[in-house]
Amino acid sequence: MATVPGDLIWQIVRKNNSFLVKQFGNGNAKVQFTKEPNNLYNVHSYKYSGLANKKTVTIQPAAGKESAVVLSTTKTKNQNTPAKLNHKSVMRKEFRKMAKAVKNQVSDNYYRPDLTKPALARLSSVHRSLQVAKSGVKKKNRQPRH
Repeated sequence: MATVPGDLIWQIVRKNNSFLVKQFGNGNAKVQFTKEPNNLYNVHSYKYSGLANKKTVTIQPAAGKESAVVLSTTKTKNQNTPAKLNHKSVMRKEFRKMAKAVKNQVSDNYYRPDLTKPALARLSSVHRSLQVAKSGVKKKNRQPRH
């Protein structure tokens, strides 16, 4: 079975699909976002689309694990078998090591070098959301009592 080209898929799903979210921006300008699972920026465009591209990158928080991040890439050889399509790796390191691993996986492997900055931005936001707020000493009121 032959795979369908990404350009054809994009032409089909470009105007209307279940992941598309249309909102009004400034004035009457319509802004389109997407909820696609493999879209790093959640922007409705061919470059970042998880449906139309063969090679995609996803960064999400791990389910049930503390401060763990899942890096998921799409395998190019198993396009017709969805169960074998994604390669997932769980990262539990400190942020700098995770950033280096994401950069190596995305750009240094010649996987999708154009997605390096979006992948690092998504990693930063996911890592920031997993951090627990520190509970320190509360500030005292320094005004004198009368």
